[in-house]
Amino acid sequence: MKSVIGFLERQMSPVRGILSLALIVSSLLSPGSAFANDPVRLAVSQRGNWQSAVAELGQKAGIFQKHGLDLDLTFTDGGGQTLQAVLSNSADIGISIGTEGVLATYSKGAPIRVVSGGMIGSSDLYWYVPAASPIKSISDAAGKTIAYSANGSSTDAVVRGFLSYFKITATPVATGGMPATYTQIMSKQIDVGWSLPPFGLEALDQGKIRLIATGNDLPYLRSQSVRISIASLKFVQEKPEVLKRFLDAYRESIDWMYGSDESIKFYAAITSVPEAVAKRARDEFYPKAALDPAKISGLDSIMAGAVNSKFITAPLSDAQIKELFVGVAVIR
Repeated sequence: MKSVIGFLERQMSPVRGILSLALIVSSLLSPGSAFANDPVRLAVSQRGNWQSAVAELGQKAGIFQKHGLDLDLTFTDGGGQTLQAVLSNSADIGISIGTEGVLATYSKGAPIRVVSGGMIGSSDLYWYVPAASPIKSISDAAGKTIAYSANGSSTDAVVRGFLSYFKITATPVATGGMPATYTQIMSKQIDVGWSLPPFGLEALDQGKIRLIATGNDLPYLRSQSVRISIASLKFVQEKPEVLKRFLDAYRESIDWMYGSDESIKFYAAITSVPEAVAKRARDEFYPKAALDPAKISGLDSIMAGAVNSKFITAPLSDAQIKELFVGVAVIR
């Protein structure tokens, strides 16, 4: 019997060799294979924000791997830090950066390109106070301190908008991320804090804090792309095919996030909130159309605001707009 088995093994050995070689070649050519995957370094603003979680959730779902990509994610406290990561070549792509900050940086000659829309409107950004605070609305914040994350972020732009639109004098304070801001609010270091769902929703429901304003209280912001995503010019020029696959996977991830209960489970896990709170954050604060990656909306009014805030000295020319925005539809 042993001699029969030995004979069969000797006969099968060449076949096994051919099959093994075929499997290796197949794995090397497969777009989703570990051997063929291209690394992409991402800097992502404000971990836990549903809009900026697209890449993280899509990677957990295997979508980016299916497109032959391995994402290396670094999380920052705001758009200013994310922008700096791209400028210093620490990241290929920066996710969720304040549009005014991008315009200002590009106008100074920075080698960056806008590759995706981020968030249209500011329905997700909200400002709050401790429950016992006498402040009832943003107009009551005159003479007080108001938080934003970092210079060049969308929260920075909204706070400056509050001061101008409501004609109040207050002191903007860069407080970093949401947990740090909450600590400063509850310890009375600042008067008005900022946040993004789901962070703070449980505290709101428990009556520990009160919401006094959202970004959409500024009417002109409701149709503006307040946050966008960029890539380094080097990455755009040297790896256009990788960028294309990234954007394809990004769009697919958004579709999956709004069509799958699994996305809520993943999101609840990374934000450490109950699934019901995670679902509420998505459904109440982040309409899918607001995350459209293929569209930049309200550019003329964004540029006007950036000029008014002295972020840029003049609106970008048509040639500059064509150069800056790559592969996205720009609605003026």
